Amino acid sequence: MKRAVYPGSFDPVTYGHLDVIKRASDMFDILIVSVLNNKMKSPLFSVEERVKILREATKDIPNVEVDSFTGLLINYAAEKNIHVAVRGLRAITDFEYELQIAQTNRKLSRGGLDTVFLTTSLEYAYLSSSSVKEIASFGGDISECVPDFVAKLMKEKYGNRSGVYGQ
Repeated sequence: MKRAVYPGSFDPVTYGHLDVIKRASDMFDILIVSVLNNKMKSPLFSVEERVKILREATKDIPNVEVDSFTGLLINYAAEKNIHVAVRGLRAITDFEYELQIAQTNRKLSRGGLDTVFLTTSLEYAYLSSSSVKEIASFGGDISECVPDFVAKLMKEKYGNRSGVYGQ
């Protein structure tokens, strides 16, 4: 049975993430989408909230599981007996960064973790969680960036800021 992990912050999950999840789920028997608890970042949503959001967003994809982890991906993958990580790429700058991480993971795992890169569909290539948060923080329309229920949760987090800066 082919299993893979798609790790990330997913703060928030975007249509770009969901595009990669759907496509990766077609490639593997089991895809574990795992939220990284990165203590170096101050996320909008807690790890528990992000796991819950991802479970809702992927509920119609039967071979997707949602989990979370802290620490190194190579340790998490070894614990779960996973040998493939999935990463999404939007632009060449993503590739340079992701390639270095993939090579480091392969080296540190002694060849036990390979990385598969999926280029994001062009319609989502502009999306990043950071830009979605910035747009939402100013009361902008994020309906084309995230599922409706995520947009609603973000609006609750930021408060009703419609009308800010000419909106």
